Amino acid sequence: MRKNKLTASIAGAILAVGVMATPAQAAQDCPNTGAGFDRWLAAYKQKLVAQGLPRRAVERALSGVRYDPRVIRLDRNQKSFRLSFEKFWRLRVNNALIRRGCKKMRQYDRVFSAVERRYGVPREIITAIWGLETHYGGYKGRQFPIMQSLATLAYDCRRADFFRRELDAAVRIVARGDMSPPQMVGAWAGEIGQTQFLASKYLQYAVDGDGNGRRDLIRSAPDVIASTANFLRAHGWRPGAGWNPGQPNYRVLKDWNSATVYQKTIAKMADMLRQCR
Repeated sequence: MRKNKLTASIAGAILAVGVMATPAQAAQDCPNTGAGFDRWLAAYKQKLVAQGLPRRAVERALSGVRYDPRVIRLDRNQKSFRLSFEKFWRLRVNNALIRRGCKKMRQYDRVFSAVERRYGVPREIITAIWGLETHYGGYKGRQFPIMQSLATLAYDCRRADFFRRELDAAVRIVARGDMSPPQMVGAWAGEIGQTQFLASKYLQYAVDGDGNGRRDLIRSAPDVIASTANFLRAHGWRPGAGWNPGQPNYRVLKDWNSATVYQKTIAKMADMLRQCR
């Protein structure tokens, strides 16, 4: 990896849809302390039980969760992101990433074929997203307990409503048996898995691609591939149509990520991956 290459976690945190909705200066009105966190968490657990979630599942999901000042520091120190497409491409994509994507498409050929038949989303698009988000699940940078990150951000006043919805969803992922809390580690803002789903999107679009009865976007490549395709199809992907600017499916890439440079990079990388069919 080149010295100036953006890591997958940095790019994901900067570009995640919805995570950058509030200006950083708003953080000045929020205390950087977890003094009331334990009381808040106890009340939050009670609210979930009152909504019908089993108490045992709630306690299991949130056991040992503490206020994490590291997450607050990262949230407060986000920087604006302005790069041309050309510079972003040079930072994020190289020949090794393309070659590895070709290898992944061969390795999971049967999975991709089944997913293409069911959802109509080409393997090149799925693989481009997979590679850009986490280097096909190979990114091993700084990882955070997702429950603790989401609980910390849900308690904090800056974007409490947004992150409480995500925390609700994460608890439900545990309650339905897809993953255990120790398995749920990811980016500091709570993105989960090899294509970086927010917890609410995980609940909506994650599917069981390997047939084991669970939806595990951290450890199961077939689940990752099928779930990413399911998200795109649900957002209007048209089978057989093009994905470059001006073509029908290009607008669907905006639903994946709102940054224009990211959309263009997915499209161009998919074009290059098509050559290794």
